[in-house]
Amino acid sequence: MSSRVAAAGADQPLIQVSRLAKHYQNGQGTITVLKEINLQVEPGDMVAIMGPSGSGKSTLLFILGLLLPPTRGTYLFAGRDVLNLDRTAQAEFRRHRVGLVFQSCDLLEKSTVYENLEFPLIYAGVDRRDRPPRIMAALERVKLTHRVRHGANLLSGGEKQRVAVARALVNQPQVILADEPTGQLDRENSHLIVDHFQEIAAAGGTAVVVVTHDPEIAARCSRKYLLQDGVLVEL
Repeated sequence: MSSRVAAAGADQPLIQVSRLAKHYQNGQGTITVLKEINLQVEPGDMVAIMGPSGSGKSTLLFILGLLLPPTRGTYLFAGRDVLNLDRTAQAEFRRHRVGLVFQSCDLLEKSTVYENLEFPLIYAGVDRRDRPPRIMAALERVKLTHRVRHGANLLSGGEKQRVAVARALVNQPQVILADEPTGQLDRENSHLIVDHFQEIAAAGGTAVVVVTHDPEIAARCSRKYLLQDGVLVEL
């Protein structure tokens, strides 16, 4: 997979989406969720995608994470066409190139923080000896190394979401895709999560794409887009 995706030249945009569309069929005809979406994301970008509920924000994010296929359009990641990868290669792409953060943290409540971060490393085939430093480095990014042996069920809501961000970081992805990651948090913890995203993007190697309803969070991103009636417009 890395030879097929990461081999692209460094001068290529990290994400380049052109004329992307998504349609669904129901009993009454065709529902158009996305229309001719164009989006370019560079390494180190922090991009906000805003829009009303049902506007297709999550659909777009799932397409970028190769969790959902578009109806048509092109999606180049580091210059390579990832839509034409087979299912095995797409799964490898997600493991190594993409970190996903959702509104519900989806932590394994009966496992420790360490175990929650170790599972994606095991899935990615990372050697046992290499896991501890990567786990601690990811937790350091979100200031939670002191919680490494805590059970996930003992964490506060803000801490759980920060662990979810660390879990997204542990495989050293090139892009983090976050779907309403602060939707269930108070304002203090919401801003703390965004602080972490800004630090990650500022390091230059990882881009962050955030779906959010919060204009204050969007204002802290380097670029902002509005998705409405299936059309994406830069603000």
